[in-house]
Amino acid sequence: MASLTDDNAADGKIGGTESLITGWMGHWHERTTMKRVRMTVAYDGTSYCGWQFQPNGLTIEEVLNRELTALLKEPIAVTGASRTDAGVHARGNIAVFDTENRMAADKICLALNQRLPEDIRILESEEVAPDWHPRKANCVKTYEYRIMNRKVAMPLERLYAYFCYYPLDVGKMQQAAAYLVGEHDFQSFSSARGQARDTVRTIYSLDVTREGEMITIRISGSGFLYNMVRIIAGTLLKVGIGIYPPEHVAEILAARDRKQAGQTALARGLTLVSMEYEKELPVWCHVRVPEWSYHILQSRIHTEQTAYFWIEHCPDEEWDRLLRRNIHHAFQNGARKVWIRDLEASRLKAGDTYGYYKLACLLPDGTEPAFLSRSGAESGKRDMDRGTPQPVGSDVQTPDFTQEECAVIRTFDKHLKTIENFQDGGWFCAYDAGSCF
Repeated sequence: MASLTDDNAADGKIGGTESLITGWMGHWHERTTMKRVRMTVAYDGTSYCGWQFQPNGLTIEEVLNRELTALLKEPIAVTGASRTDAGVHARGNIAVFDTENRMAADKICLALNQRLPEDIRILESEEVAPDWHPRKANCVKTYEYRIMNRKVAMPLERLYAYFCYYPLDVGKMQQAAAYLVGEHDFQSFSSARGQARDTVRTIYSLDVTREGEMITIRISGSGFLYNMVRIIAGTLLKVGIGIYPPEHVAEILAARDRKQAGQTALARGLTLVSMEYEKELPVWCHVRVPEWSYHILQSRIHTEQTAYFWIEHCPDEEWDRLLRRNIHHAFQNGARKVWIRDLEASRLKAGDTYGYYKLACLLPDGTEPAFLSRSGAESGKRDMDRGTPQPVGSDVQTPDFTQEECAVIRTFDKHLKTIENFQDGGWFCAYDAGSCF
């Protein structure tokens, strides 16, 4: 073993065992001072090959990593909320990174802006929880697509708006846009390059407005598929020109075929406006669209780690996807059990699996299987290891629904005679099979 004492002693430094302890304590202190910083990023995307690192061109992510690494004197890798394409702009993209540097999180934006090129700016920086992730937290994304509608292109707008010579009927474009609001399968509006396994998304609002010669398509949603906003813009352009009647957009949506929709509008007209993160879960999630209808009570997720899921209507061909998607989302929000009730048919069966999750039902004596209770997780594992679950359970507590919640439940669950008689309600519980076995 090399000596740690001689050279250090000559320099007046602590050596030997004390040096090792001091070094270890310093390393421990550095590890415990790691913080996560969230930044709001604005940029002109004209000169960049998009957000995400590319081997063949400069990207926003590459510039941020380079300048943050130089500023904070440690390797930095940012994670972006929205990986915008080449030429797309942003007023409010979100990125996070981890750092051990002692610089105050809210001062990083000021220092970093001194190093960044003029077409990228950090509008705000702040410290967030160490496990906060910009792509896993519930949020509302808002985009705008701008169209310069005049006979001759305006040079000053050429990098920030799509030019259309033909006069556009904004009224018809707004009529067409209404068909896309709500939760739908947007497969027709996704490029083949997209890798999303589930193409269902929710659009909260979609407005088309005109101010002088500028038409703005403003769209807010829970998330978007690859090129989804630009394909919607291209489709609405065809409606505005008169190639498609407004009602044809509903047929495009139902077709679930990319070839049926309009062209992918040019990137230069698109701007990511904002990302608004959810601060607390809404009490209810109600979805009623032609394809399906369901209701999820979320008020018990944080207190009891339990969600309640009523399926009012769902075609058989959509059944599996509907359950996979909504059970998984409830677990992402913090649930550990999702009680489900099928109001339309008897399609729920104990033992059925939906992605990572498995269904269980109440035992004949009205108790919950042991592996569903927190205290019975281990005994349930042993029961299942022997094969069929043994009739060992824990009492099921009747959900303590408020009067307001009961009033809402009775508007769609007319088959449940009394809310209090939970055991006889035809409920099945979805649980994470991986955590029990």
